[in-house]
Amino acid sequence: MRRALYAPGTGFFVGHGHPAEHFRTSAHASPLFPGAIAELLVRVDAALGHPAKLDVVDVGAGRGELLVALAYAVPAELRDRLRLTAVELADRPVPVPPDIDWRNSLPEPVTGLLLATEWLDNVPLDLAALDGAGVARYQLTDGSLGRPVSRADAAWLARWWPLEPGHVAEIGRPRDEAWRRAVGTVRHGLALCVDYGHVAGQRPALGTLTGYRGGRQLPPVPDGSCDLTAHVAVDALGGTLIRQREALRALGVSGRRPPLRLATEDPAGYVRALAAAGDAAELTDPAGLGGHYWILEPVGLDSVL
Repeated sequence: MRRALYAPGTGFFVGHGHPAEHFRTSAHASPLFPGAIAELLVRVDAALGHPAKLDVVDVGAGRGELLVALAYAVPAELRDRLRLTAVELADRPVPVPPDIDWRNSLPEPVTGLLLATEWLDNVPLDLAALDGAGVARYQLTDGSLGRPVSRADAAWLARWWPLEPGHVAEIGRPRDEAWRRAVGTVRHGLALCVDYGHVAGQRPALGTLTGYRGGRQLPPVPDGSCDLTAHVAVDALGGTLIRQREALRALGVSGRRPPLRLATEDPAGYVRALAAAGDAAELTDPAGLGGHYWILEPVGLDSVL
């Protein structure tokens, strides 16, 4: 999985393709999403007492789309104080503005907002299943079972995803450790993870690992030709969990249709409002993007959501 996604020059995320051509995230779906993040950033800025420099770090920044949109969405006064950083293994895209720092490792210390939007679902992990004797073993790419899981992975499974015969678990320990490293860079502010996920009692019996290419779901063949993604065991990450639907509504995003009278009073305004309502409906749909989990970890702050 690591080679397929991140091998230099050939990995899906670091090759010459554009991942946004293959799948759709909240950041790609509508300007309403960066607008909501901008509102969240305004609240973080106020809680921090309006520091001279306010960090926004996007981990797994893709092609920088969210940071660029966020820079336009925040108030002008705040824009002048932003220090924007993209953390991404792929090379810097040419269109990204020069005032966005592009790096392949986490910066520190961070004062402001650290974002990880659909990053952890692409952090490589192992699969495990029980053999006939009830021993947890790693599942190989051909579906067969390999060596027994390590002591650390066995402990993670026992706590977060106890295996049953015939079931397949996705060992989320690498995601937990990656998230803890990211949160550890925040000196003062908020760390926010947004991703597909599940919690104890709702783990899928056969796991969620799958592939995407050209907007279509396909078998997760680890050859670098497709995205490989697995939902996140979000309750193992710590922090406060909230669904995207509720989070966006708390930040002012609503799928409510505009009043019909606006169609006669301001036809163009009605069309714009109707389009925004459609975008909001997609972002808050509980069966789609609205079903994402938001994991919030304030550092030295009270709740801002």
